Order: sequence, then C-alpha cells, then structure tokens
Amino acid sequence: MNIENNNYITISDLTRYIKAKFDMDAHLENVFLRGEISNFKHHTRGHLYFTLKDETSRLSAVMFASSAKNISFEPEDGMKVLVTGRISVYEASGSYQIYVSEMQLDGIGNLYLEYEKLKKKLAEEGLFAPEHKRPIPRYPKKIGIITAPTGAAIRDILSTIKRRYPICETILFPALVQGVGAKESIVAQLEKAQNYDLDVIICGRGGGSIEDLWAFNEEIVARAIYNSKIPVISAVGHEIDFTIADYVADLRAPTPTGAAEMAVPNLTDLINLLEQYKIRSNEGISNILKKNELRLNNVTSSFALKNPLNLYAIKEQRLDNLIDNLNKSIQNKLHSTKLLYSKVVSNNVLKNPYSLIEKKKNKFDILLKTIEVLNPLKLLDSGYSIVKLNGKVITDINLLNNNDIIDIDMHNGIIKASVLERNDYNGKE
Repeated sequence: MNIENNNYITISDLTRYIKAKFDMDAHLENVFLRGEISNFKHHTRGHLYFTLKDETSRLSAVMFASSAKNISFEPEDGMKVLVTGRISVYEASGSYQIYVSEMQLDGIGNLYLEYEKLKKKLAEEGLFAPEHKRPIPRYPKKIGIITAPTGAAIRDILSTIKRRYPICETILFPALVQGVGAKESIVAQLEKAQNYDLDVIICGRGGGSIEDLWAFNEEIVARAIYNSKIPVISAVGHEIDFTIADYVADLRAPTPTGAAEMAVPNLTDLINLLEQYKIRSNEGISNILKKNELRLNNVTSSFALKNPLNLYAIKEQRLDNLIDNLNKSIQNKLHSTKLLYSKVVSNNVLKNPYSLIEKKKNKFDILLKTIEVLNPLKLLDSGYSIVKLNGKVITDINLLNNNDIIDIDMHNGIIKASVLERNDYNGKE
C-alpha cells in the first residue's frame, strides 16, 4: 500500500486552518454568553484566566488587562456572569476559547455581591457575635412560628412539635416569605410576636433559589431578628442554604423540621429520663437506708449500750481522780504561799525599817558635804576668782594675749577687763 507523503499535514497546519475558519466566522466575532466562573486566576500582569461553565459544558476564557480594568467587581469562583467576546483557537493547545472584552454580573451574581456586602457590614457591627446569642429555653410552653400559612414548612414544623412535645402551645404569625412585600411582612410579624408571652420564635420557610430566599437576606429582617426580645431560631431553606437571618438568629436550623426539633424536647425521651431519675432516686434512698440501718445495728450492739453502768463507773472513777489531783494542787499551792509569807515576815527590813532609813540618810549627808567641799563656787566666797575668755575658763596665762577682753567671775558678780600686760612666774611677757 503506497501512501504519498504529500497527503499528510502537520498539527500546526491543521490548528492554523481551524483557527482561520473560526476567525472568518462572523457569528463567532461577537458572542454573548452566560455562565459561572471557575478556576479563576488573576495574573500579575493584570490578565484574567478562568473557565465559563453551565450544567453540561465548559469553555476556557481569557480577558486581557486592557479590558479587565473596566470591570467594576473582582471576579471569583462561583460568580454567575454575562460576557461578551470573540471565539478563537489557541494554537498552542489546539483548543478554542473566548477572548472576553466585556463582563458583568448576572442577576444572581449581583445578589451574591449584595449578600456578601451586607454580611460583612453586619458582622463588623457585631450582629453575629456569639455573646449576643440568647439561649433557647429547654422546655418551652409557647412557641411563635413566622412563615407562610400554607406550604410544607408550616406542616413540617407543626407535625414535628405535636409528635415530639404535644403539651407545647403554638401560635402562627402568617407572613409573606417570597417576592414583593415579603421583608416588610416578616418584620411586621416579628414585631407583633414581641407582644405575646412566647418562649421562642421559629422564623423561616422551605427551600428555593437565592431569589426565593432573598427576603431573609434583607437588612431590615436581620435587624428585626437581632432586636427581638424573644430568642429566634432561623429555619430557611435546606441544609446547604445560608442566609443573613441564619447568622443573626440565636440558633440556626438546617431545615424547618430541624428548627422544630431544636425548639422542643422529645416527650418520650423526657419520660424515659424521668423514669431513669426515679430508678436512680429509689436506688439512692435504698442505699442510704441500708447504710443507716448498718450504723444503727453497730450502735445498738456496742459495749456502751449493752453495759451502760460500766460506762458510768469508768466516768465516775475518772472524776474521782480529777478531784484528787485538784486537791493536791491546791494543797501544794497553799504550802508554797505560806513559805513565801514566812520568809517575807522574817526579813530585817520589815522588822526595823527606821534603822535602814537612818543609814541611808547618814550616807546622803556625807556625800552632800563632799560635793560642797569640791564645789568651785565655794572658792569664790574665799576671795578667789575665775578668768574666762569667750566663755572658756583660762587656766594658763599663755592662752591670753595683750588687749584680750576677759571676764572675771567673783562670788557676787562679773568684771570685764582688758589685758594690758601679762607676765608669767618666770618673768616672761
């Protein structure tokens, strides 16, 4: 089998041919697409690379920096967008892709942005803070339900409460939960419920699209739940649906049925629990009685109760010993006191106190006379005098100089004098 090589072309030639076909097709020059962003990447040079997808198909997309600078939001995975661009082939991979020139959020995407913006705002204000969450009463007597009066949600809530805790009273506050006027209706019923003696409020609806659940993403609904004096359980949508009401409520339930289960205990479980308490109480009382019976038997069989007179005899003997010891202590104390008294009475001081005083007086007179003899002032009465310079007694002539002013103390006064001339006994001046 002969095959001429001229019939074969390269992959690059084929890709280039297909690209030319795409580029010459006027229908692919300006394409309008709706899809969801995934695999998003924001390149450091400003280009955007991502995948557009729907339920069954995917398409690679690129938006160059010159076009990306004109969009008013930061694209993220999961956003639903509307894009305009041209379809062409990327030769390096041989795959076709859209080169996006314009991009805007789809209606649902806009709701998603509003949701995130409000969520961030209320979180910063503290409306979601755990410390503001109020506990749900364990055994409620009366529950308020804010939802549509018809539909699966109210049926599920009521049937669950009736099955689990039929003694609880329920009050329905019918409200619009979808469409125009829904947010105002929910707020009005929340405010109305504050006037009832409720233990808890269940506020919610069944599942649906983000547009269907949007009333529970409104700011006025969130603030009404936050300002409620009564604890609120949110019950919006299915388990995967999260609304602003879920974050601000005191407790979030995954479904309306789940909210009812969280709001009330199971009566059957309570009865079983009470039965267990009853059994444990009876066992506890029985154990106490057995212990006390054992103690009573021990007491009644004790030696003291069987032989009470013997116990009395022991106490009586002990009392006698204590009395004897006390008497001995008293006698010893009296004896020592008598000895001390005799010693004091026999002391010579007490026998002749006047002779001791006379001896002390004579000794005092002798000391007084000695002081008088040694008193320097007595010398002044005999004609002696004391010379002082600046208040200091002069005992040596060499301590004075000519013209010094001195004081001469005599027995009846002081003379001030000036030194004219001084001579010691050796004739020195």
